[in-house]
Amino acid sequence: MTTYTAKPTRYDNMSYRRCGNSGLLLPLISLGLWHNFGHVDDFNTSKQLLHTAFDKGITHLDLANNYGPPFGSAEENFGKILKQSFSSYRDELIISSKAGWEMWPGPYGDHGSRKYLIASLDQSLKRMGLDYVDIFYHHRPDPDTPLEESMGALHQIVKQGKALYVGISSYSAEDTLRASQILKDMGTPCLIHQPRYSMMDRWVEDGLLDVLATEGIGAIPFSPLEQGILTEKYLKGIPENSRAAKSTGFLQKDAITPEVISKVQKLHDVAQKRGQSLAQMAISWLLKNDQITSVLVGVSSEKQLLENLGALDNLSFSNSELQEIETILSMK
Repeated sequence: MTTYTAKPTRYDNMSYRRCGNSGLLLPLISLGLWHNFGHVDDFNTSKQLLHTAFDKGITHLDLANNYGPPFGSAEENFGKILKQSFSSYRDELIISSKAGWEMWPGPYGDHGSRKYLIASLDQSLKRMGLDYVDIFYHHRPDPDTPLEESMGALHQIVKQGKALYVGISSYSAEDTLRASQILKDMGTPCLIHQPRYSMMDRWVEDGLLDVLATEGIGAIPFSPLEQGILTEKYLKGIPENSRAAKSTGFLQKDAITPEVISKVQKLHDVAQKRGQSLAQMAISWLLKNDQITSVLVGVSSEKQLLENLGALDNLSFSNSELQEIETILSMK
């Protein structure tokens, strides 16, 4: 087995942004392990993706308890790769995990109770072979558990040394404000919020970004390419091997309407004029806002990863470009 040695140039071309009001810097692009790192995937491909990411300055790797499939397998595989390739680089990495969705059977393997969140992180640490994660998230709000209990669990996790920072994901503006204030009162500020956000899914602009700015919380959007819609993949309809062509999954055929394809085609034309692919422009469009700390990307190949990184070559937009994009997105 060839020993991995990180490239000495790994920090030369990546930029880093401060996460909210904290002392932590994150790379403009971070790697999510939601897909392509489970037991159903090729282990060596997963390992090579992580090598390439780190060699390009991507220091933040984002996981969750149920990433796979099967549940837990992304963390298991990551733990093996960490031991084989990155044990001497642990202090150069920001590793995150989450709990909040279904993980194991019974009443204690889902949602937001103290019991579930703390037990889940203990399991995650064991799978990854870690003493602590850098960031631990509550993965989604749980209306049936008092927010004080869920945030109290995050606070306890930090006090126990199992996480350095805590965050939340997919919380509304109102719940984010409450969660932030509860955590502040406990002395463990909320570091970061991970919302779904893209050109085509802009719910965060209706109050959440304002709360994050006021509270000094960083933002790291997931699904920046709208599950592949904001790529060249659907320019001519739905390819047979695409996510939308499968009967299972988050992206279904009925999401790829003629209207959506028309918008994507027009956005693609704007990207071409900018010297970018549509995927690159979609990532740049998010990063044009300094409030966005980092953008989470998921990739299945080194080629995709390098293409996404190419977005960083052009982060500025002219007023006319922004207006043209808004006009396209508002089309019925």
